[in-house]
Amino acid sequence: MHYRSRQTLKHTIALNLRRLKFGPPRPRVFCVGFQKTGTTSLQYALSRLGYRVGGVFPVKDLDRREQMFERAMELLPQFDAFADNPWCLYYKEFDEAFPGSKFILTTRDPEKWYNSACRHFGDRWSQMHEWIYGVPVPIGNKDAWIGRLLSHQEEVRDHFADRPQDFIEFDVSRGDGWTELCRLLDKKIPSSPFPQLNTARMRS
Repeated sequence: MHYRSRQTLKHTIALNLRRLKFGPPRPRVFCVGFQKTGTTSLQYALSRLGYRVGGVFPVKDLDRREQMFERAMELLPQFDAFADNPWCLYYKEFDEAFPGSKFILTTRDPEKWYNSACRHFGDRWSQMHEWIYGVPVPIGNKDAWIGRLLSHQEEVRDHFADRPQDFIEFDVSRGDGWTELCRLLDKKIPSSPFPQLNTARMRS
């Protein structure tokens, strides 16, 4: 059996076991925070709750920013939860297309977020980053990156104002975890600690 087929079978079995334990996912769940704000931890947590989670996807072969949304819509039926770039950009479209969905704005101290982005991405050029932040690398572009982060967060807050049943802000670094997540999703709290993954210490 091909390696990819074995991995797919293993993932399917694990997913079915989680769904037997936690029940089938209810609404779709969209993490609308930018990368490096705890999205990896949230992806793992959602997977533990039985969701099929879609993360970042490649855009190197795309010619226009608008094509990111087209690709997202092509991939969307494969998953029922979504996190990381560029899913977070399309919260308005997803909110309109999928009524009853849940939205999670992952946040982090902006200075720490920027420093983490510099450590992780360095000066490596990224088409996706250029489309999102206006410049392709974080190093040397602090104002542009932090400004885009903050404007995105305010736009999200404005969009979901007065909708606590559909939306939460979530900061892993400040202790948010299973309690807040499971309350939003109406899920049973797992017995294991909330995951904290992809930290600088883990990558060192």
